[in-house]
Amino acid sequence: MVYKIKVESNFSSAHNLRGYCGKCEALHGHNWKVEVSAKKASLDKTGMVLDFKLLKKKLNKILEKLDHRYLNDLAYFKKVNPTSENIAEFIFKNLRRQISQICAVTVWENNSSCATYEE
Repeated sequence: MVYKIKVESNFSSAHNLRGYCGKCEALHGHNWKVEVSAKKASLDKTGMVLDFKLLKKKLNKILEKLDHRYLNDLAYFKKVNPTSENIAEFIFKNLRRQISQICAVTVWENNSSCATYEE
């Protein structure tokens, strides 16, 4: 048996995809939605996997680094193309350093397209 929780947050930013032949090669922006999942085989003494408030606070701290920014200018995305997949991985790895129960991060660039990173 595994318990799983999820929180959502969002940020706005601009990017362009290097090496992509199409509209996304040009500068454009998104209002990104981010979902973070955490899981655990057993609950803590209060009956939780993790406090939603803590998880959302840690997530929002990471999203502050991305919000209202041109992602290509950030050090990480100078080396890594700022695709939805790579943004999900960036958030996952930064959050996992703080909360070991993180199991997946999904980044939505619009209502019908998303990418998930999980380990």
